[in-house]
Amino acid sequence: MTSSQSTAALPAGARDFDFLHGSWRVAHQRLAERLRGSTDWVRFGGTMSARPILGGLGNFDENVIDLPQGSYQACTLRLFDAQRAQWSIRWIDGRDPKLDAPMYGSFEQGVGTFFGDDTFDGKPIRIRFLWSQIKPHSARWEQAFSADAGQTWEPNWIMDFERV
Repeated sequence: MTSSQSTAALPAGARDFDFLHGSWRVAHQRLAERLRGSTDWVRFGGTMSARPILGGLGNFDENVIDLPQGSYQACTLRLFDAQRAQWSIRWIDGRDPKLDAPMYGSFEQGVGTFFGDDTFDGKPIRIRFLWSQIKPHSARWEQAFSADAGQTWEPNWIMDFERV
C-alpha cells in the first residue's frame, strides 16, 4: 500500500480494529490465581491509547496497567494478513520486554475471536481472546486459558474500555 492510497481501499477485515483507535480508560478484573480454580477477582485501573500503523493494515497500542502492587507499561502489535483474512496479535509486557506468542483470529458478527498457544507454569496452554460489546465509546476484551487443548476455558482477565 502506498501512502497515497486511502484506508477505504483496504481489504475486507482490515478495518475491524478501527474502533480501538484513540484513548481509553480501562477497568481491569483479573483472577488472583489462574488455572487453580480461583474465583477471587482483583480489580484495578489503567489507560490505553491505540493508533493505526502501516496505512491501516495494523495498529499499535500503549498501556499503563495499575496493578495493586504497582504500575507497569505494555504494548500490543496487531497486523492484518489480507491473504488469510485474519489478524495476528502480539503482546509486549514492559516487565519482561519480548514479543509474546502470537494470537490469530478475526471478527464475525461484531465479536473478535483469537487463539494461540503458549505455556503457563511450565505447561502448554491454549489462550483465547474475545473482543465484544463494541460500541462507539466502550468495548470489552476477555482472556481465557485452557489446559485441555480448548475443551474447557477459564476466563482470567477482563478489560472494560471507556473512551476518554
